[in-house]
This record gives sequence, C-alpha cells and structure tokens, in this order.
Amino acid sequence: MKMNLSTLMFMSSLITGTLITISSSSWMMMWIGLEMNLMSFIPLMNMNKTPYESEASMKYFMVQAMASMMLLMSLILSEFINVDKQFIYLIFLSSMFIKMGAAPFHFWFPGVMQGLSWFNCMLIMTWQKIAPMIMTSYILTSSMLSNIVILTSVLVGAIGGFNQTSVRKIMAYSSISHIGWMIMAMLMSSSYWVMYFSLYSLLSITVVLLMNNNSLYYLSQIFSMKMNSSMMFALFTTILSLGGLPPFLGFLPKWMIIQNCILFESKLMIIFMVMTTMITLYFYLRMTYSAFTMNNSTTIWMNQNSNKSIMFMSVVISMMGIPLIVLINLY
Repeated sequence: MKMNLSTLMFMSSLITGTLITISSSSWMMMWIGLEMNLMSFIPLMNMNKTPYESEASMKYFMVQAMASMMLLMSLILSEFINVDKQFIYLIFLSSMFIKMGAAPFHFWFPGVMQGLSWFNCMLIMTWQKIAPMIMTSYILTSSMLSNIVILTSVLVGAIGGFNQTSVRKIMAYSSISHIGWMIMAMLMSSSYWVMYFSLYSLLSITVVLLMNNNSLYYLSQIFSMKMNSSMMFALFTTILSLGGLPPFLGFLPKWMIIQNCILFESKLMIIFMVMTTMITLYFYLRMTYSAFTMNNSTTIWMNQNSNKSIMFMSVVISMMGIPLIVLINLY
C-alpha cells in the first residue's frame, strides 16, 4: 500500500475515531467516533481505484451507515421516548453486531473482504472490530440474542469456509467464527475477551503478512506455487494456530474459555462451539495437507520474494503456545 500524505491523514483519523469511541463516557460521542472511523476507512479501501475495491467500499459504507442509523435511533429512543428497554437493547446490540460482522448479520463481510487488499483485510479483521466490541461489552448480558449470535457465528464460520477457493473469504469466515468465541469470552469477563482479541489480532496479522509477502489470494496459488519448506512451514503453522489447533498459541484462549464454560455450567454451548471449531480446523488441515503433499515440480505461480524475518516472527508467535500451556499446567 502506498504511504502518502492522504493515506497518513486517513490512517490518523481512523485511529483517532476509534480512540474517541473507546475513551468517551457519552453514547453520542461514541457514535461520533464510529462515524469518524467509518469516513476515514472508506478512502483507504479505495486507494488502488480498482472496480473490486469500489464495490467493496460501497457495500461497506451502506452496511455501516445502516448500523449507525440503528445505533442513533436506539440512543434517541432511550433519551426522548418512553420505550421498552429490552427493545432499545435489541436495536443497540443488533447495530453493534452488524458493525463487527457477527452472524446472522454477517452477509456483507465475506464479499467486502474479497474485494480488498491484504492491508485493508488486516484492518477490517482487527482494528475495525475494536470500537463496536468495546461498546458491546458495556451492556452485553447473557440473553437469547447473545446466545443466538454466539451459536450462529461459530456455525456460519465453520460451514461457510467449505468450498471456498479464496483465501480472503476463508479468513473472513474464520473471523466470524472467532467473533462467536469473543462474545462468549465477553460474557465471562472483560479480561478474557481482551486476551482473546489480542492473540487473534496478532495471529491474523502474521497470516496476512505472509500472504501479502507471497501475493497469495487463492488456494490454487498456494498449491501450485513453488515454496521452500521453511516458508510453507511458517505459513501453515500460523494458519493452524489461528484455527486453534493445540498446542499452538491460538488454542490458549479457547482452552481458557472452555474451562470457564464448564465452571459456569454452559456445557451444551461449549460442546457445540468446540464441534464447530473442529469443522474449521478440518478445512485448514485439508488445505495444509494438500499443499504439503501435492506435486510442486510444475510451477504455475512462482514468487521468490520471501522475507525471512516475517517467517521467523510468525513461527515464534505460533510456537509460543507450547511453553505457555506447559507453564500454566505447572502452576
């Protein structure tokens, strides 16, 4: 991505909008921060002026504007009109779930991800979720709506990844699945979801850096590209860690949530979540197995631009889960 003055201005405005939202004590100021964040992200999405980016930015603007309208309506209803609090609560949370792309409000998310560059995919999977998630954490309680969103998010994230050839769409459905886990962590404690979100963001950034460094957008490129063994090991170690395969780092937050769900007597919920995560891991393992075992002697797609520092960093981050799990078991 080209870093010029306009890009720096929009990036600083994007960061400022999120900081305004998470540091405000007024719902109206939070809404203003969300709008500032939205208006800064739209130009960043359309920096390369391709038709795919234009379509993605238009979809994103329309969905986010609708969610902002719902949020503003819930604020107006709560301040000036005597309406049932549960109805306001429903509208407010629905607007936040639309903004973060949680199922069943997820339909815009894979399509938008498909049309973006890897840098913008990284932003929409990590930074753009911070403000709506923090706003959700202020008022989220265990209710029918939260349970439905958790169950549908992990289910859609598992089923949607099947028969996808685009790596960006697979990452989008993986993100939807992780949102379900983060909302469950949010119901337990703010520290749990902050830990989960931090580790998820770290692993997502490493996967995106590796994909961007090798210009990988489709599974066929991964299967047919002549990669050296160290790059392939780094890439799929990070992907499997993001999927939550033990004993990598991505399994650690899921393990803590599983333990707490058992303590809170949410056994049926966590069984369903673990089973859907197994489905997610299945198509990650299938992708890994195919890439390692397919014959790469005929090179269709070749890219020798391999950054050793990114490879080393991604392997170290993914492998951190092994000593951490050992230490937790010891103490």
